[in-house]
Amino acid sequence: MAKATTTPMMEQYNQIKAQYPDAFLFFRLGDFYEMFNEDALKASKILEITLTSRNKNAENPIPMCGVPYHSAQTYIQRLIEAGHKVAICEQMEDPKATKGMVKREVVQVITPGTILQDEALESKENHYLASVAFIDDLYYLAYIDVSTGDAMITSTPDRLSLINEIRTLAIKELVYYQQDAEWVKELKEKVTTHYSYFPYNEKEANVEFSWDLKDANQAERHLLDYLFGYLFNVQKKAAQHVKPIERYEISSFLQMNYYAKTQLELTRSLRTQRKKGSLLWLLDKTETAMGGRLLHQWLDKPLLSMQTLEKRHERVETLINMYFERVELTESFVKIYDLERLVSKISLGTANARDMGQLRQSLRQIPLINDILVRINQEQMNGLNDHEPQFLLLDEHTALEQLLEDVLVEDPPISLTEGNIIKSGYNAKLDEYRESLENGQQWLMDLQKTEREKTGLKTLKVGYNKVFGYYIEISRLQAAQLNDDRYHRKQTLSNNERYITDELKAIEEKIMEATEKSTDLEYQIFLSLRQTVNESIKTLQTLARQIAELDVLCNFAKISEEEGYVRPILTTDNQTIELVESRHPVVEHLIGSTNFVANDVKINSDQYLLLLTGPNMSGKSTYMRQVAYAVILNQIGCFVPAKKAIMPIIDKIFTRIGSSDDISSGQSTFMVEMMETQQALSQATSRSLLLFDEIGRGTATFDGMALAEAIIHYIAKKVKATTIFSTHYHELTALENSIDTLKNIHVGATEHEGELVFLHKIFDGPADKSYGIHVAKLAGLPDEIIQHSQAILIELESNAALLRQTEAVQLDLFKVEEEASTMNKETNSVDQEVIARLQKQNLNQTTPMEALQLLQELQNELS
Repeated sequence: MAKATTTPMMEQYNQIKAQYPDAFLFFRLGDFYEMFNEDALKASKILEITLTSRNKNAENPIPMCGVPYHSAQTYIQRLIEAGHKVAICEQMEDPKATKGMVKREVVQVITPGTILQDEALESKENHYLASVAFIDDLYYLAYIDVSTGDAMITSTPDRLSLINEIRTLAIKELVYYQQDAEWVKELKEKVTTHYSYFPYNEKEANVEFSWDLKDANQAERHLLDYLFGYLFNVQKKAAQHVKPIERYEISSFLQMNYYAKTQLELTRSLRTQRKKGSLLWLLDKTETAMGGRLLHQWLDKPLLSMQTLEKRHERVETLINMYFERVELTESFVKIYDLERLVSKISLGTANARDMGQLRQSLRQIPLINDILVRINQEQMNGLNDHEPQFLLLDEHTALEQLLEDVLVEDPPISLTEGNIIKSGYNAKLDEYRESLENGQQWLMDLQKTEREKTGLKTLKVGYNKVFGYYIEISRLQAAQLNDDRYHRKQTLSNNERYITDELKAIEEKIMEATEKSTDLEYQIFLSLRQTVNESIKTLQTLARQIAELDVLCNFAKISEEEGYVRPILTTDNQTIELVESRHPVVEHLIGSTNFVANDVKINSDQYLLLLTGPNMSGKSTYMRQVAYAVILNQIGCFVPAKKAIMPIIDKIFTRIGSSDDISSGQSTFMVEMMETQQALSQATSRSLLLFDEIGRGTATFDGMALAEAIIHYIAKKVKATTIFSTHYHELTALENSIDTLKNIHVGATEHEGELVFLHKIFDGPADKSYGIHVAKLAGLPDEIIQHSQAILIELESNAALLRQTEAVQLDLFKVEEEASTMNKETNSVDQEVIARLQKQNLNQTTPMEALQLLQELQNELS
């Protein structure tokens, strides 16, 4: 049997593919990127493109599919969104000038965490690539947004904290090398993202990387070398635009685990899983992409520093008071593009002329912004020489802006190879080429006029296309009358003939030479401009951050003014929260302020445990969420939805609002509830906020009630955290008599003509009864079920009352029995008989009436 032969081209493909087994290899062949074998089979399905084959007549044809190189970005994005990698293999030599096989190599690997296409990135969200490692009993997490240059590192001894941080950050790709570690397996089970195994290679890690971290320890260096080693491996270039890496401690910010952030709907609605309906949706009216991302970061990590918060609140208040100046600032922000991502493109060498035009447009706004900031500072300082201005002026980058003005045309194109980028008058040689091109156009017009006169053909015209170049076009009918040896047929069309003459050929050569040299020179001038801009990366990144912060603060001022929020008064008393006419900002916005019922919240060190009762659907969860929102808004620097607010600095928020299963780990709603409760009770401090809704409802009534009561006692005695505990167990309201720090509150409801009416108002004291059957009626259950339920309820309540009476009598009997057992052994015979009767009596089977009768008989015998 003859041995199958492999062509040199396929040998080259197979060798390169072997180096990138986990990526689709886009192999450049002329104007297409081709894929073969398994890549072709898989990609054709994902991309829904035609699957064909190479060497169709062979015994085993090779599966093949391809995409045009000029539209490849769309296909690449679809593969990345499906969780795959793409290796771009380019021709490194000009095929026309090369004998034999063209040299090819991979110039970039695009991964879910490193894709930089604008269409693949959410403008107001960070796109993180992360790496993790367990070193010296600590879990280290380093992550970078390649599109902006933001880079962070943190560490924690707690695996759960690591998992929460990764889930909160919505990491797009996580790189690891400790492949067999149990904690890595657990991470994969609990966090959904794209995982990339990349072996740690110390030799590769010694490549010169552009990361900067002050006082980095050995473990941090190890992980950062690894992360940037992977980044270099896929991008094939050093990431020069990465900002100095920020080290942070998770405990340095208001801590909320992933469940808390999800249940509080900070960034996504629980019902729709979309941004609309979340707190971020309400808050984000920022005008710039940088401002939107910064707001998201602040919302993820609220502050614990009272001094920093006071400063933010003060700046927001100033911007509220300076209405016209704030509006001017906002109008300026509208004209500023995404400087962070523009700078990254410039550094990575992917910025086109339109990107540079957007940078110029953005820099034009800086002097206007500074003029406004000067006016705000002057008004705020009010003649006080020793008062520091609230807002620092921005670096105007005057020289850089002027260079961009001098070099670029006003509306530059995207393409860098078709000219029309550089302004006339900037480069003398380029102006010469353009003059030649203008003369060439005049030559063509003169030639057309002359040829019409010579041939007598009035419809003759001189034209051009990219494929055939310049030509003289004549209709087929008139071409039959043409008798001129100067005309050489160039192309035949259905209705026309196209010709070339020696004179036209000479003009064409001059024009094409000038065009080629002109576009080449423009391209070189543009590359030089981009390199010059690249030298200002760090200062441009600082400028972007300053604009982002101004944008967010103006946004806070606008929201606070329009929605009627109040500046909170910060207190050092950890357990004092006072909110007058507090509102849930999202619900109020959705239903309208006239329909929302505001409520007061008053918590202090004497009564920091609120027991909240009331019917379902009456607003208990809304009330708890709005307290959490007040805390979070305060600690990101925004004003609070209330008429008055006194707020402490809360260190942690734990929530249990609504039910959820953890299907991936096979855990029930009740198990998840107990685990979250355990985490809260073990990690909360007296500075924390606990929001518990219906703890214990996932099990039998008595079990649940017992657990709920025990948890409340534990919070009061051990944790001492500010707590709102919502429950349907009305029996728990009696705890107010035994726990001094507990206060009963309830959501008001009333019955009108047999119908339940929710007041959505919080009152002191416990709810007078449960309204479960009324809620069922509102939901539309059949009358038969409602009536049957009411009958059962009456019976259950009667039995419960009898049970409580029995328990009370039994308790009395047990006390009598206990006293009898300790009586002096020298009692008389009558007393001994009474004791014997008590000891023989089965109290668990004694009814209340029998117990009373027995007590009466024993009392008579002893008297």
